[in-house]
Amino acid sequence: MPKPIVLSCNLQISTMKGNLMSGKILVVDDEQSMCEFMEIMLTKEGYKVETAASGDEAVRKTVSSSYDLVIADMMMPQMTGLDLLKEIKGRRPEQDLIVMTAFASVDTAIEAMKQGALDYITKPFKVDEIKLVIEKSISRKRLKRENDNLTSQLKNDFSLESFIGQSEEIIELKKLAQRVSTTDSTVLIRGESGTGKDLIARAIHSSSHRASGPFITINCAALPETLLESELFGYKKGSFTGAIKDKDGLFKVADGGTLFLDEIGNTSLTIQMKLLRVLEDKAITALGDTKPLEVDVRLIAATNADLDEDVKAGRFRSDLFYRLNVIPIYIPALRERIDDIPLLVNYFVAKYCERNGIPPKTISPGAIKALNNYGWPGNVRELKNIIERIMILHNDGFRITCDNLPAEMRITTNQEKLRLQIDNILPQLSSEGIDFTRVTEKITNDIKRKIIENTLAASRGNKTEAARRLGISRYKLIREQKKINNDIK
Repeated sequence: MPKPIVLSCNLQISTMKGNLMSGKILVVDDEQSMCEFMEIMLTKEGYKVETAASGDEAVRKTVSSSYDLVIADMMMPQMTGLDLLKEIKGRRPEQDLIVMTAFASVDTAIEAMKQGALDYITKPFKVDEIKLVIEKSISRKRLKRENDNLTSQLKNDFSLESFIGQSEEIIELKKLAQRVSTTDSTVLIRGESGTGKDLIARAIHSSSHRASGPFITINCAALPETLLESELFGYKKGSFTGAIKDKDGLFKVADGGTLFLDEIGNTSLTIQMKLLRVLEDKAITALGDTKPLEVDVRLIAATNADLDEDVKAGRFRSDLFYRLNVIPIYIPALRERIDDIPLLVNYFVAKYCERNGIPPKTISPGAIKALNNYGWPGNVRELKNIIERIMILHNDGFRITCDNLPAEMRITTNQEKLRLQIDNILPQLSSEGIDFTRVTEKITNDIKRKIIENTLAASRGNKTEAARRLGISRYKLIREQKKINNDIK
């Protein structure tokens, strides 16, 4: 007896281009009439359709070609739909498959779904019904493909290769980060603001076995203590005024992945104690709760503060510092790796030319020299922002010159820098006369401060080492810093 096909009374198969779907479908049925019907219907919907009259033929086709979807009848001689499902899934686990079955055999269809079928359709079916099921399945396949592509793109964007630089310091930094990524050890990233601490943290995560898990980041300096605590550990409904429902903390959200605590040096001693407990117990307790919750989270912390000094001063717990500092990573300031500036400039120029639809540009040797001579207090972040500004405001021509740079970067000699410094001070003086002592002290303090800042940066914030390089005692270095700061105030 032929298998019944029930069509809806007002069958209208849309042929408008805007409604057409795309995808490649294999229909498997031993009834030729069903194969022909499905092929005609789905082709009009915009799909590319192939048919197979048996399970064996379907297996051969799925081996030699790929399909977005396979639609197979459950009741076929020799190889049933369930057998076909097992055979295809054994060869191509990612293959999506829908089964068709008579209403009386729904239990068999449910068993097929347990074996990996995506969905099932009962016969007799309406055309609109099967169209909807197929459209959902193809859309799901397309969405998964787009998500996979996005995940791959994000992994590339945050890979260690995306950290631009070929200086010896950066090469060693990348090697260390790569080795660290294969472990679950806690990492403490140190460096000035704008050096790329978050980029290194993301690169370590994307290169690790946790890459498919979440990467959660929080700036500890941006939140007051009470809010930071609730964000990190979560809270139960009614634990405080305004807690109208339970909220998961970031440690729970990051379970199976990585939690990046930026500017951890700004946390209070109370928060530090709770972070230490998490590192030791691998569990968190939400506010208002008494039951600990185990979490599997890799912790990466970052700071631009001198945590060694903070530990000595009692502002940072020594036990937490040692737990965080299992793998220390230092990112040098941009002024410490000026050989990388041309690479970074070319990278950002190409990036913003492409983003803004601007023809490719080159940069003059004079402009490169000016950029190399600049102090870069904002590091790579400042360089990126300046290149973006130039691309927007000076997008005519094919070359970036010194004239396109900010005024302070066009000053390339020490004499010019000093002259600009004096010119900036003079307008601030009283019109009744010049306070010679004040002017000279101001300039002297500025020069001293710059020397101390550069030496500290070169010494990676170590005051003992900086004092040694300056040929003075550590005590005198600290005294000079305090004196300069007081004079500025």
